[in-house]
Amino acid sequence: MKVQRSIEIKAPPEKIWPWLTEPEKIMKWFTLLKKFEYTGEKRGGAGATFYYEEKSGGQLMKMNYKVTEWVENRKIAFGVTSGSLKKDDQIWSIEPAPEGSRFTMFEDLEMGILGVIAAPFIKMMVGKDMEKILANLKKVAEA
Repeated sequence: MKVQRSIEIKAPPEKIWPWLTEPEKIMKWFTLLKKFEYTGEKRGGAGATFYYEEKSGGQLMKMNYKVTEWVENRKIAFGVTSGSLKKDDQIWSIEPAPEGSRFTMFEDLEMGILGVIAAPFIKMMVGKDMEKILANLKKVAEA
């Protein structure tokens, strides 16, 4: 299931980027997260690994990820390597816009058989969660 949402942020990409890459900053806007930490030597760039716990739909999900693409001030892509979800590939991208930047969050996820049965509801819930966290990112990045 694929879900994507975007938001206009009145800030240049360079001001938004640290909010996407520094754990203490990520925790301030991505309110579903209960924990975020890099797990390897690398603290950024393709190949970096991290662990996060996310509370969504009343369930605490624990997942490990690996960064697959890292273009500073533009894009981070990462995919789940183990954990609560069968598949979770995400792309966070920033594009320059007339008033600052356009931030887009894309997620392609699989949740097993329950996810297939409840796909329309889950897609709606994930979309609403994305809209809330994007509004949070806008607020902190524009401050």
